[in-house]
Amino acid sequence: MMQEQSMPEALEKTIIFKLNGSEYGLPVNFVESIETALPITRVPHEKNYIKGVINLRGKIIPVIDLRIRLEEQQEHSNEEDQIIITRIEETQVGLIIDSAEDVLDIPVHLLEDPPETISTVKKEYIHSIAHLDDRFIILLNIYALLHLEEIKTQEMDDH
Repeated sequence: MMQEQSMPEALEKTIIFKLNGSEYGLPVNFVESIETALPITRVPHEKNYIKGVINLRGKIIPVIDLRIRLEEQQEHSNEEDQIIITRIEETQVGLIIDSAEDVLDIPVHLLEDPPETISTVKKEYIHSIAHLDDRFIILLNIYALLHLEEIKTQEMDDH
């Protein structure tokens, strides 16, 4: 391991993904994998953004359609959709996105608080905003987004 001569800049390692033409980010430490074209089994649920469950290597994982959760637009799915598998503590949740773009190290000093109004995304779901050159990335608050109490009632007992 190389020794740093100066204080290393604090970086937020972030997975960048596209949703309805906008760029969003999630901290990589909450992301387990990115899956493509997994069949979603619909389950009845009062929350319209919970699309159902997937079977990922023998584990049943609830899936949220981020487009609906962020109130961007109503459902439209296509074969190119991807699912980001996230984990908070022991809970795994899949997030339907348009496409994962890349992983960026975003300098923490570039992160700004979200403005009072930003498109249609509820402010509570936004952790911060990053301006990188000509890119405008909305970093999501995974805890608010997933609202685990709601989702845990959805989980099936897989023990």
